[in-house]
Amino acid sequence: MYVVCKDHVELAIDRFVDEFEDAPDVVDLNEVDFPEWKPPVKCMECDQEAKYLIV
Repeated sequence: MYVVCKDHVELAIDRFVDEFEDAPDVVDLNEVDFPEWKPPVKCMECDQEAKYLIV
């Protein structure tokens, strides 16, 4: 699972495919709410706001 900004979506997808050998789901964090989990505020790769969950 990767939580990234718009600039790092492609990188996260590539890493996911390399690791799991399957296509990930890309979830827009502005469109979903997880009642029991709060996603990180910042991208895993930089200090920009996290916008996507790659799972």
